[in-house]
Amino acid sequence: MNKIEFNTKVVQEVSSLSSYAFYFTRDEENANDLVQDTVLKAFSYYNKFKDGTNLQAWLYTILKNTFINYYRRKVKTNAIILKSDTISSSDLYKSSLRNGAESKFVMEDIEGALSKLAEEYYYPFSMYYEGYKYHEIAEYFQIPIGTVKTRIHVARQQLKKKLKPYAIGK
Repeated sequence: MNKIEFNTKVVQEVSSLSSYAFYFTRDEENANDLVQDTVLKAFSYYNKFKDGTNLQAWLYTILKNTFINYYRRKVKTNAIILKSDTISSSDLYKSSLRNGAESKFVMEDIEGALSKLAEEYYYPFSMYYEGYKYHEIAEYFQIPIGTVKTRIHVARQQLKKKLKPYAIGK
């Protein structure tokens, strides 16, 4: 069958496709859209139609699959919309607080608190923060490992005190 014969037969099936589409959609406009999409796909995939195949069954399969794909897309879209509708005000509050300006102020406060530490606490703490192990810091400063642990602990306590406004939930 050539393309003109195929197109003619497809157009002849439009009325039966319309009633079948209405069965799925229960709405005349949506049924017409579904039939239009089906006919367009049938014309586009003419080369995949094999002679001897039941044309009506082939068109019904295209229509049904088009409807199912549309339905799945609609369900997925509605799920996304419903999910975004359920964002709580506390989530919005948290997300609105996190921005570049706040981070800059926090970093300035942290740097200020670090600069106020005594040198004996600052250097071991900053080395530990950079990833050095206790024994490496002890070797570098030539002090006992217990002293290193104490200085890092004291530095943490002082920083906690100076940065108390940033404590979450306290």
